Amino acid sequence: MSYFRGLQVHNKAVHHMKKKLLIALLLVSVVFVSCFEDLDDNLREATSSEINDFIYRGLNFFYLYKADTPELADDYFADEGEYQSFINSYENPQGFFDYLLGPQDLFSRLFDDYNDIEDALSGIFMTNGMEFGLVFYPDASQNVFGYVRYVLPGSDAEEKGINRGMYFNTIDGIQITEANRLELLEPDSYTIGLATYDGENVTPTGEDITLNKEELTENPIYVNNVFEVNGQKIGYLMYNAFTSEFDSALNAAFGNFKSQGVQHLVLDLRYNGGGSVRTSTYLAGMITGQNTGSTYYTETWNADRQAQYAQDGVFLANFEGGGEAINSLNLETVYVLTTNSTASASELVINGLNPYINVVQIGENTRGKFQASFLLYDAPAPNFAKSQANINHRYAMLPLVFKTANANGNTDFFAGLVPNIIQGEDLTNLGVLGDQQEPLLARAISEINGAPLPTTQGPIINLEQVGDSKSSHPLNELMYR
Repeated sequence: MSYFRGLQVHNKAVHHMKKKLLIALLLVSVVFVSCFEDLDDNLREATSSEINDFIYRGLNFFYLYKADTPELADDYFADEGEYQSFINSYENPQGFFDYLLGPQDLFSRLFDDYNDIEDALSGIFMTNGMEFGLVFYPDASQNVFGYVRYVLPGSDAEEKGINRGMYFNTIDGIQITEANRLELLEPDSYTIGLATYDGENVTPTGEDITLNKEELTENPIYVNNVFEVNGQKIGYLMYNAFTSEFDSALNAAFGNFKSQGVQHLVLDLRYNGGGSVRTSTYLAGMITGQNTGSTYYTETWNADRQAQYAQDGVFLANFEGGGEAINSLNLETVYVLTTNSTASASELVINGLNPYINVVQIGENTRGKFQASFLLYDAPAPNFAKSQANINHRYAMLPLVFKTANANGNTDFFAGLVPNIIQGEDLTNLGVLGDQQEPLLARAISEINGAPLPTTQGPIINLEQVGDSKSSHPLNELMYR
């Protein structure tokens, strides 16, 4: 029996089983309603094989790097028995998922509860509000310390007086290392030990602050300023995530830039790990406006899906579906601030604009993430829709499904996009975000109109980045539809 005939038989059997199970569950729910029990308490827990079957079907159908995993080939299994033996060979769905990924894939994600990822897609997540970077000590000890990048308004960190530029080197009294950082920072409550850093030494201060995580919605528009420098109107936008729920707010920010006669734009994406492809398209249109209808990006899917699914993204004049008009600045040059934390949809903006306008990138190499995903539930292909999902578990996944290229064909920038002007953040002088004296913004202003750089700016000591506060975020570095 061929693999596909076997899989069809398998799917019919599963469908029949699910139908019978659903009827049975409905009957059971009627009986238990009078006892005020939740339906969830009576569901049968899915087996690892069921979840592995979902993982396999989703990756076999949509995975961008399908050709690099032999077991994902349509004719790999001789019959249904071979297929069943394969999906039964892994007790742990995460291990099965990881096994099927291509060697170049650092970004596909599996989630054991789709409620978490759905909240994250809406900008809701558990956080104490302290957004930080982690770097190695300069003494080659393999110890790690953290520096505060920014603090979310309304968060516990703001209430506790955490500010940009603070340093910490312990969690609950334990020195942070590369090996223990994720474990130490995972709890909903932990205590940071503050420190100082002078460019050479990390010194504990003896002061501790306990921080508590809570569910919070982050507005990605963190700073939105207009400066007048030497007669030039300069707009500055620090934008920290491509969250579609804030598209109208982003458009309103550009409406403000437009009404104030902004002539130059500094787009600060240094901590922006990405997000919605659609929002990226809107932002590109807000920056330009003169390229409506032109190719913003092209898509490459796996060979089986390319003809049916691939489509160009184009610059838009309005939100999709006849929505609000995009407030466009019609710029010919944009200044973009980047670090190694600048990823996915942020890189799409830079790469997508490059063929059309002058993109002056200031900072560090970006992450190197040019692939996109969308959320798959355990449901029949091709939709893998939540409305048809297996009711016995909440697994979902965001596999890489296509990669993007700009109108000139530029893609596969695994090492990131290289700045025109290389300048790392000075951890001894981070400055105030949105202030004209903040080092990276000051460099952009200097490039715009020749304004002299602040005299306080000295040599920058670059320390190796280990991670940041968004490393454990469900959508970290992802670009999705």
